[in-house]
Amino acid sequence: MAKDNNLTSEEKEAKKKEMILFLSDSEEKESFLSKQNRKLLTDPLDDDNPITVQVLGICSALAITVQLEPAVVMAIAVMAVMAFSNIIISMLRNMIPSRIRIIVQLVVVASLVALVDQVLRAYAYDVSKQLSVFIGLIITNCIVMGRLEAFALGNGVYKSFLDGIGNAAGYGLILIIVAFFRELLGSGKLFGYEVLGHQGTSAADSTGLYALGYENNGLMLLSPMALIVVGLIIWVQRARNRKLIEE
Repeated sequence: MAKDNNLTSEEKEAKKKEMILFLSDSEEKESFLSKQNRKLLTDPLDDDNPITVQVLGICSALAITVQLEPAVVMAIAVMAVMAFSNIIISMLRNMIPSRIRIIVQLVVVASLVALVDQVLRAYAYDVSKQLSVFIGLIITNCIVMGRLEAFALGNGVYKSFLDGIGNAAGYGLILIIVAFFRELLGSGKLFGYEVLGHQGTSAADSTGLYALGYENNGLMLLSPMALIVVGLIIWVQRARNRKLIEE
């Protein structure tokens, strides 16, 4: 009995120290990219995508996908915030009182968002102006807060890091797909470069597809088209994977 009590005490002590370590004891026993760890990265890209399956983060998908560049920058920004916020919350999870956990999460996320915003202002000012308030709204993004609450508070640092990267990648993937089609079909450009040819005042002055009579679809630049594109992605995903269809 005394031996059991000592063992329990040691386990409790080890658990307290987990927040300082990069890997917990259980995580040390499995490989860095075990099947379970790979699922943390791959599931949000498909069967557990935060936008198309969980229907979260729709607002930014509508607002910043007119062009591909801000969509890519937004995806990277969310990935940085989610990865580091998951790490920090996982490290502190045994120290955070349950009653104030949401406040602590908001403080951590807000600090990281402020840092990301300053970096964008310093190195990508034009994109920062395009993203405008949507960088600040990462603080209240359902995906970020949801993963902190549902995963980082109950798992080790490494797994939490992978979960943050995976969900941010799933979110960013949809943003990039939507922005790709909206910019390409709406203005004939990608990253601001003309890829379908040059559109002149007439077909004779145009090159590429425009010389054949192609016209840009101005509807693609309107916010409702982002919702339609997301809807088409959801339709294709559920047609391919019938398990995702709600009863």
